[in-house]
Amino acid sequence: MKGFIAACSALVMASSVSAQDVLILGEIHDNPRHHDVQADRVASFAPAAIVFEMLTSDQAGTVTPENRSDPAELAMVLDWTTSGWPDFAMYHPIFMAAPDARIFGAQVPRNVARAAFETGIVQAFGGDASVYGLADPLPEDEQQSREAMQMAAHCDALPADMLPGMVQIQRLRDAELARAVVEAMAETGGPVAVITGNGHARRDWGIPVYLEKAAPGLALHVVGQTEDGAALSGVFDEVVSAPSVDRPDPCAAFK
Repeated sequence: MKGFIAACSALVMASSVSAQDVLILGEIHDNPRHHDVQADRVASFAPAAIVFEMLTSDQAGTVTPENRSDPAELAMVLDWTTSGWPDFAMYHPIFMAAPDARIFGAQVPRNVARAAFETGIVQAFGGDASVYGLADPLPEDEQQSREAMQMAAHCDALPADMLPGMVQIQRLRDAELARAVVEAMAETGGPVAVITGNGHARRDWGIPVYLEKAAPGLALHVVGQTEDGAALSGVFDEVVSAPSVDRPDPCAAFK
């Protein structure tokens, strides 16, 4: 893996590095306007590759020029209806915004995430955890902040002893997204666009932290997306806002 990283770094340094090698586009998953913005930005960026948080590597491999243009067929090939992600109609325009871009997936499969609770994220990670800094513990204040956010996100209904594991899984997802970016850069020469949630996009905790360790020569631009002008947790190069959407109370199930 270290040789792979070195090869990728050499590739980046040998090419003319653009102002943006990697464009990370955050989202609130169920806001259609956020996906419109992503599609517009991807079309302007014209990436050689797009990394989707929503796809596993195996799923990404099923995307072909033939099924890509047909939203119903592509959704069926990706088994989207059982994925738990919002309506595929919101995501399909992103695939078509750069129709020749290679598709990469970075989703951590459920069985891998479950196993990581038992074995740890270093063992579950698909690459060299030391290269990405995944084996290093978080600073105590960040660990506590992350645990508090996990508790709040789960409506204060999680057992406290689950919180460290939830934070670890979040780190695993961030690192796998970063690894997919490195792979996409090595295989296509870039640039690379990333479609992901705001939490994974943030510069201070998310994908950029792991890219800085594994491929520090990459130039990043990180966009976060909020609703109704609300403050967004984390650090971004740019924050854009869209109207909020009606959604059910996420805590109703816990009540």
